[in-house]
Amino acid sequence: MFARRILKPSSLSTSTTLLRSFSTTTSLARTPALSDITPEGAKSFDAKQKEFRERLADQVKRKEASASQLAETDTPSPLSTPTPTAPNASTARSVSSNSPSAYTVGSQSASAAEITEEEDTKRKGKLSSLIYGTKEGREMEREIEHSFSQVLARGKYVHSIVFHEVKPDKVDEYVDVVGKWYPRMAGMPENKVHLVGSWRTEVGDCDTFVHIWEYQRYHGYHDSLHSIAHHPDFPAFDKKLKSLITAKRTSLMQEFSFWPTTAPRQLGGVFELRSYTLHPGNLLEWETHWRRGLGARRQVMEGVGAWFVQIGELNTVHHLWQFADLEERKVRREQSWSVEGWGDTVHKTVPLIQSMKSRILIPMPWSPIAFEGSTAG
Repeated sequence: MFARRILKPSSLSTSTTLLRSFSTTTSLARTPALSDITPEGAKSFDAKQKEFRERLADQVKRKEASASQLAETDTPSPLSTPTPTAPNASTARSVSSNSPSAYTVGSQSASAAEITEEEDTKRKGKLSSLIYGTKEGREMEREIEHSFSQVLARGKYVHSIVFHEVKPDKVDEYVDVVGKWYPRMAGMPENKVHLVGSWRTEVGDCDTFVHIWEYQRYHGYHDSLHSIAHHPDFPAFDKKLKSLITAKRTSLMQEFSFWPTTAPRQLGGVFELRSYTLHPGNLLEWETHWRRGLGARRQVMEGVGAWFVQIGELNTVHHLWQFADLEERKVRREQSWSVEGWGDTVHKTVPLIQSMKSRILIPMPWSPIAFEGSTAG
């Protein structure tokens, strides 16, 4: 199985490299449920969350220090003229969205910005000057243009989100069958696929299971499907799965560049999948506002990932969050309103929404993003 979120440069030691490891699980006595969550788990969740964030922040610092050393080594002589280079996409993304310094973006010199601004004014004429006559308006225009370029540049990873609606009397059998097959397939390097996580919906679409997979671009998606479908045990698994579910829905997504999917972790608690159907044509504006608002949310809540659908349920955005329990979810969401910037994000994004849905999820024991200590060898 391939690993991702590996810190570069390669000179970093393996202790500072965050890998997407995978653990298998033993047979279950019963299917995990919301009743397994207790109020006592909040303290453990907070401690593990703090440790997880500190570890990622330390890795980012080590990466930056190593990059700084390399830059000093490669500093050109004053007599030489450096050759302009395009920004390196690998340096634009950090290990995790949970680190305060999770992203670095290229800066533009004041003179270059002024030239660009003057050219924009000349090019767009009086109508554009009327609309973007203020400094704030011109900044918003640049934000939207920048977002558009980011959308075009995405594509290193493709994620699929799969919903299985399981027959109520077949839930335990489904968990047993899928719990053996999914870790097995994700653990085979030739399948070139990573399982982000598996969850059961307990509030919302009950007895619906959600699985998020990660592939290396679309060619990786094709390769994975081909490899798994040609496994000698696949026909039997596929036949059995179809006898346990009433419906299956799949969408292909990409993660927002400002919010990369988290690495495997076991903090405990519950998850909330918030799904938004936007009015067509509003994705870029949504991204612009959320990129600003996430800084406020990140201070009080633990994000897992955010994706927008490219094939399937179009104009859909999924946000996945993790909480110690439902009471902590309530508290954290209320705290968001006291953080500067969050109210403005809500005010600007609500008009973009056509419909929205919230699901409370319980992770399965084989899920890399899981219960505290839920995976076993």
